[in-house]
Formats: sequence, structure tokens, C-alpha cells
Amino acid sequence: MDSWDEVDRALAAAPGTASAWVGPVGGPAAYARLADATHYAASTMKVGVLVALHRAGLDLDAPVTVHNRHQSALPGAEPFANDPAEDSDTATWALLGDTSTLRDLARQMIVRSGNLATNLCLGAVGVPAVQEVWRLAGATHSVTARGIEDGAARLAGIDNLVTAADLAALFGAVVAGDIVPPPARRAVLDLLEANEHRDDLVAGLPPGTRVAQKNGWITGVRHGAGVVFPADAPPYTVVVCTSTALADDAACALVAGVSAAAWKARHTL
Repeated sequence: MDSWDEVDRALAAAPGTASAWVGPVGGPAAYARLADATHYAASTMKVGVLVALHRAGLDLDAPVTVHNRHQSALPGAEPFANDPAEDSDTATWALLGDTSTLRDLARQMIVRSGNLATNLCLGAVGVPAVQEVWRLAGATHSVTARGIEDGAARLAGIDNLVTAADLAALFGAVVAGDIVPPPARRAVLDLLEANEHRDDLVAGLPPGTRVAQKNGWITGVRHGAGVVFPADAPPYTVVVCTSTALADDAACALVAGVSAAAWKARHTL
């Protein structure tokens, strides 16, 4: 994709909803398409949990029991459990019944996109703290309302939602704002830069490009969001959210194509 017109046509051709936001850190957008359309958040919600964790004033190095029994967001519902087969992180599961720390769990949540680690971190800070992060970032449509695999809450319509514009606002607040306490900002960015899942947004960048990013995926959903730090241009934000009938490899390629177009336009963003 060599122009924003080409990007727009590619996103419009996707069988479903494909949204994007590209621009300088903190905005305004240089290119946006359906940037306020809501999508199921998938693992992009873990960025809000990470920020809330670093805002909470908790001792991140205190021992935390690793368990798999989580309080549902639906009042009166039974506690729920994560499925290890649905988790890309095995290290946290190896500690089940033992202890870890919130610092290590946060790393597994972001770097490996761990679901069990996320629910343990979310349990430590609480859903309202994550909602406050969205508010402080200036988000207008995004919601973090439950943990991952909280089936009773999901069936009751309690869900986690994001938009491309809100994810751009959150990443902008992390990189250039004060939403993360200054002593913790480097730690947060280090985790986002160490994200090992690199087959969508990062795939559209030259190898070795510095990028702080988080992606998310389930069947029919593939998102990529982050801030790119070129050596020859100011940093910029790129977010692509897709809720489509595309196969995952095709959705990854679509996200990568937008990322590649943003890279080509980096001097004009």
C-alpha cells in the first residue's frame, strides 16, 4: 500500500469492520478510518491493566499466589477459570499453586500475552482502576468490564471493547503523557517493546525498528496497536483493529500493510 487511498480501499474491502488510526503521538490523526467503531478488545485490553497496575501503588515484588479461580464480573455468578489450552503463556501455569510477583505476572501478560497472568493482575487492581485508565487517556468508547474467559459475564453482555482512536489515545498517554508515573514509564515501555508476538503490526516495519506495541487476536479478530520510534523521524502511533471473516494470516497481512504504509509516510505524519 503506497498511499492512504490504497489503505482505505484495502480496509474497506475487508469482509467486516476494519478500523485504523495513524498519526503523531498524542494526535491528531493523519489518517483514520472508522476510528470510533467498537471492536472486541481481545488482548489489547492488557495495556490498560498494565497501566493500572503501575498506578496502584502496589508492591510489585511482593509474593502473589498463582491460582485459577477468578471472581466473575456478573454479580452472583460462580467464579470462573482460565483454560491453559487458550493461553500463549506457559510459565505462569507452571507456578500454579505456588507464588509469583505482580512484576513477573505483568511481564507474562504483555510479553507472552498471558491470560492467567492478566486475570491475576486484574484481580490485584480491580476493573474500576482499568476503567479509570481509559478515562484519563481520554477514551470515549472503550470499556474494560471483565476478566478474560469470564463466560457468565460475556453471556450477560458484559464485555471488553476498544476503538482504534481510544487505543491511539492510550498509547499516546503512555509515551507522551503522565498517565504512567514517571519512574514507571520506562518499565512499561520496556515490556511493550519486548512483546514477542510480532506477526501483524511489527511485520510491516523494517527489521530492528523500535516499537512499543500490543496486539490481540481471537477467531475473527486481529488488532495491532503501538508507537513506532524511527531513527530518522519523530515517533508516531499506528492502530489497526479488524473484526472480519478474514483468516488470521490475511488479517495479519492487512494490519502489516497499514503499518508499512505508515512507515513510508513517517516523515509527513
